[in-house]
Amino acid sequence: MSQRFETDNNENSRPSTAKIADSGPLGLTSFAITTLTYSLMIAGVQGIKIDYVGLGLALFHGGFIQLLAGMWEMYHGNTFSATVFSSYGGFWMSFGLIYLPFTGIVKSYEGREDEFEHAIGIYLISWTIFTFIMFICSLRTKIGLTAALFVLTITYIFLVLKKFTGNHLFDQIGGSLGVVTAVIGFYLAFSDLFTTETPFWWSTKKSKELNNGLQELKLSV
Repeated sequence: MSQRFETDNNENSRPSTAKIADSGPLGLTSFAITTLTYSLMIAGVQGIKIDYVGLGLALFHGGFIQLLAGMWEMYHGNTFSATVFSSYGGFWMSFGLIYLPFTGIVKSYEGREDEFEHAIGIYLISWTIFTFIMFICSLRTKIGLTAALFVLTITYIFLVLKKFTGNHLFDQIGGSLGVVTAVIGFYLAFSDLFTTETPFWWSTKKSKELNNGLQELKLSV
């Protein structure tokens, strides 16, 4: 809970309390949606070879929205969540920026495509290391979050291997693992949304019992 002060018509200040919403589901869904979209494209689903369609999603939902979620987590005092959300928000924004035409980054590598692939590989190595560190830190949190970061670490490893070897099989494996990561992210997000404050639309004793059961399952995972 946080406390703020409002001024009424008589210009008298009175304390008012307002509950601050949990930004965890927002950060998790923005991460999961963007990761799922790009992973399917990287895996070559439906023969897709160019993933520029996901740029807007990467910059705004996976990037900006997730960064905001990280800042709210910082406000809540959740250092780990703030670090994860803010960092991956920065990842998606920086990744999207590389491929935006007006930056000229991709164009500057014309005729040197292998060099560009290797440069992206180095970029991804940094995120592999970061993700592994977050995985180690997550061992003190939920098992679901630990699983997501573990699979994401392996995903980055395969994407790095593709960038350095040019073998598209690594992209297919990495993309498939990215889908698994996204699914875990969706589970974690929606488990956080099933709270006693958000009961099912039918107000019966059974719905309350079901909500309590989901809460117990969430705490166990």
